[in-house]
Amino acid sequence: MIESVHAREILDSRGRPTVEVEVAVSGGAHAAASVPAGASRGRHEAVELRDGDAARYRGLGVRRAVANVNEILGPAVVGLDAQDQAAVDAALIAADGSADKSNLGANALLGVSLASARAAAVAAGVPLWRHLGSAAARVLPVPMVNLVSGGLHAGRQVDFQDFLIVPVGASTFAEAMAMAANVRESAADLLAERGLSVLKADEGGFAPALESNRAAVELVVASIERAGYEPGEDVALAIDVAASHFFDGRYRLEAENLTLDAAGLVQLLDDWLAGYPIVSLEDVLDEDDWAGWASEGSRLTSKVQVIGDDLFATDLARLERGAADGVANSILVKMNQVGTLSETLAVVSAAQRLGYGTVVSARSGETEDPFIADLAVAVNAGQIKIGSLAQSERLAKYNQLLRIEEALGDDAVYPGRDALRR
Repeated sequence: MIESVHAREILDSRGRPTVEVEVAVSGGAHAAASVPAGASRGRHEAVELRDGDAARYRGLGVRRAVANVNEILGPAVVGLDAQDQAAVDAALIAADGSADKSNLGANALLGVSLASARAAAVAAGVPLWRHLGSAAARVLPVPMVNLVSGGLHAGRQVDFQDFLIVPVGASTFAEAMAMAANVRESAADLLAERGLSVLKADEGGFAPALESNRAAVELVVASIERAGYEPGEDVALAIDVAASHFFDGRYRLEAENLTLDAAGLVQLLDDWLAGYPIVSLEDVLDEDDWAGWASEGSRLTSKVQVIGDDLFATDLARLERGAADGVANSILVKMNQVGTLSETLAVVSAAQRLGYGTVVSARSGETEDPFIADLAVAVNAGQIKIGSLAQSERLAKYNQLLRIEEALGDDAVYPGRDALRR
């Protein structure tokens, strides 16, 4: 039974405030969880409550969300069984009373939801991934590791948001980490040799001033080769296009000096598929360009994994609409886009039932909380997108996956290329 709930304001990886919640249950078990924040937030995400006081953290404080936990949400769940996650989350949703969590804040709700789940696991004496999953939880996710950043994560040095490496040829998660690290070091060497910056963006990827989006792709390929791997066989590429952030009725690629319609942008990406070992594309069109997704985006889904992030916003209704229209073939899962653990699990379950791939994801503003690592294994997601192999808020999650792989021993499964839907 939940006995107490307490929230506080802490700082995320960008030095901006976020919510941390502690939950104590009967018997003495207690646990905390913290909530991430995105820079490139979609229009259909649950509402993250900020204070708006320009004199404090430029308006980004979360004292109102903290107060909502301590004064409203905490009392709403005290006395409930922490083992009944659905009941806990239903109480949180009812207390907020809005469709988009705007009354009390999705950041407030999610903090209580996650801390309750972790406290329940502690009380049961089992790891969080086992508590959330079952005996069937044994798939280690294939990581999409950020190598080069652009878009809103890196001051728009290039238009596309992330250029990532995917260790599809690894046989274990630990081997995948070693391969990714080798490629990252090779990228640093190449950038230094070319006199380009090795400074990092929000998620730890490099943010050099490149002349085009294509140049970023070619840098990734060259880094894979320099590390001694075969592009596409050992290590493949993934691109987060994040098209909503350069769409104003047309798709404007400043780095390429191009203005395109949906057909033109899809054709550009299709041409890249023919020339580069790309296995995954994300948000290839605007989040509300449903006509473009249905008529043009479908050309890509037979060739590679096509992920909806802003498109689906971890929202069940949007996912079901996408499935009905044949839009994309995978979903990015971000818990703070929806606001509770139960709603997140419902979306993952629906995606798997509909034949969509699932990619559990961090946000650009993260904390050291490794919850998503446990979640990815619990639901056998098969893929995870955390960021680069840099910065403690990213490494905490990679390290948790290494621990889980060790704990699973011979039962651990690393699916490699099989995890990517196409």
